Amino acid sequence: MCRSIKTLRGAEPPATEDEVQAAALQYVRKISGYRIPSKKNAAAFEAAVEEIAAATERLLAGLALAQ
Repeated sequence: MCRSIKTLRGAEPPATEDEVQAAALQYVRKISGYRIPSKKNAAAFEAAVEEIAAATERLLAGLALAQ
């Protein structure tokens, strides 16, 4: 796991959209091996960040309901 990704579940105050986006970006950077993708790969990179951020929001919302 990328060390700069922090646990967002149960954060007080709750995790912000910016924190979720930052975690998604760090995850995609780690998995892809790119800190900054080439122009050719930028669209796929950004799409992955957005999809992971959305999935993270859904996960956190679902976990909050289960508490």
